[in-house]
Amino acid sequence: MNTPVSPDDLRNRIEGVVQAYSQKNDIRPFWRTPLLATAVADDRFDVLPRIAAEDHALPRDLLDTARSVVVFFVPFIPEVAKENHPGENPSRSWGLAYEAANRLIGHVCEVLQRELEDRGYRAALTPATHNFDQEKLMARWSHKHLGYLAGLGRFGVNAQFITPVGCAGRMGSLVTDADLGDSPLVNAEELCLHKIGRKCLVCVDRCPVGAVSVSGIDRKGCWERLKENIARVDALAGLESSTHVCGKCQVLVPCSLKDPTGNSGCRS
Repeated sequence: MNTPVSPDDLRNRIEGVVQAYSQKNDIRPFWRTPLLATAVADDRFDVLPRIAAEDHALPRDLLDTARSVVVFFVPFIPEVAKENHPGENPSRSWGLAYEAANRLIGHVCEVLQRELEDRGYRAALTPATHNFDQEKLMARWSHKHLGYLAGLGRFGVNAQFITPVGCAGRMGSLVTDADLGDSPLVNAEELCLHKIGRKCLVCVDRCPVGAVSVSGIDRKGCWERLKENIARVDALAGLESSTHVCGKCQVLVPCSLKDPTGNSGCRS
């Protein structure tokens, strides 16, 4: 017999995991308290191939009995954002935070999967075949678009994902046959100042290669810059070859560390 589980159960679980992770692994605590939202795995997700990537997987592709989608966001501490602000090149701490966050998110997903399985449910993580396509420059399993549909946040002009605690951070997700219902954290249609008609566009000015604009993101220009950074920036020397970072449009902009509109209408 399955043991009942709620979104709050999962939130509490990942908060504990994130809090303990840095000490257990003897690394700098790069993160603030994580956020989590759940959504019924219904036909709202059928739009993913249209709004994300043509070959984007659906929840049922990962788990044929999927009933819920779980999406979470791990926000960086303000100090990491501030350290990445000066100059046109990413700081070493931003690269280290990126690498550590990727490992943390994998660990969180595995912990949540075990938690759900221990309660009698099935859960599935993103398979290796659904990742970033370096030809199309699109994700085959977009945590951001899943988060948008689940009400975890909204997209900014910089194509970053603005949550109630900002856009500077990393995301993860999984699907499960547990019935978790909808637990959105954001009610507003937009959390981007420009998109609600207020003066901003700081992220446009912050991009060192002009890849961010009101009309959209120059994906190729952004990607070339990310590859160039790991190849030539001294501060990133010795980091993993897949550490494609910049983050200039995410740091010390109004949406870096909070919802700048104050309209998220949720607990954070």
